[in-house]
This record gives sequence, C-alpha cells and structure tokens, in this order.
Amino acid sequence: MDMNEQLYDDVSIERLVKAQFGVSLEIDSVIARRIPVGRSVEGTLFLTSKKQLMLYVDGESKLYLSDIRKIVSRVGLVAEAYLPPKNQPHYFEDIGRRKFQEVFPGRKVVNEQDIAFYTTLAPYSPALIHIREVKNGVIYQYDSDATGGWRPHSKFSYRRILTS
Repeated sequence: MDMNEQLYDDVSIERLVKAQFGVSLEIDSVIARRIPVGRSVEGTLFLTSKKQLMLYVDGESKLYLSDIRKIVSRVGLVAEAYLPPKNQPHYFEDIGRRKFQEVFPGRKVVNEQDIAFYTTLAPYSPALIHIREVKNGVIYQYDSDATGGWRPHSKFSYRRILTS
C-alpha cells in the first residue's frame, strides 16, 4: 500500500467514524492497518491527534457486542469504551432491555444487572472502540494456521493514564 492509498484509507476511516458514530477525530498515526481480526473481519488500530488509541472493526460478518469484546481481548487490548452508533447514546442498554423483555415479558422492574448479558446481544458492526491499554505490549492478528488462531502482528506499548 503506497502513501496515497494510506492517506485515502485514513480519510475514509475518519469520514466513516463521523458518519456512523458522530465522532470527529483526526488520525495521527496508524499502528495496525486492516489486520485480520476474524475470518472475514478486519481491524484498524490508530492514534488520534489527541493521542487516544482507537480500534475500528468492520467486515462482512454479522457481529454483536459480545463478538467485538472477544476480538478486543484476543487482539491484546483493554477497552475503555465501546462507542454506540450516532444519535443513539443508550443503544446497547435499549437493545438489552428489549431482548430482556422478550425473554421475561412479565418483569416490569429491570436494572443494569438484569440486562448486562442481553446488551452483549446488540448488533455492532462496524464497531469503534476507545482503547485503554495494549496488554503486554503486543498486538495480535487472527491467523487460522497459528496455534490458538492468533499470532503476533506488532509490538506497541500504550496505557492511558487518567488525570484529574
């Protein structure tokens, strides 16, 4: 991939993120570009101009929040936040409540513990994840031939330090 293609790819991700998640960001540098994170799913890990590490996941497969959580963990990352689709700040909770009500139609009082599992059943593709840290300083990619299905892609150290 030459420099122009990479620049075009970065701009297209910025536009997709703005359109799908309502988040304006500027890509400063790409750590891992279009790495396989599943059989037909790719992920791009990048730093924004504000030095926030983000993972954008997209592919042909139908993905749910539970799948994205597994992908984030297997890539070797720790998530800070899973960003909901544009103009739907309570997207995961709303779907969790709806699915919970389908299973338990008689229950009127529903709390966060009740819907915790059901929120993971929310469709989530494409996905945008704000990353807190890279575990052990290694980023992994999916490889069906590797032992365990994952192999190291690159080394990168990152940990978000909370300030007051």
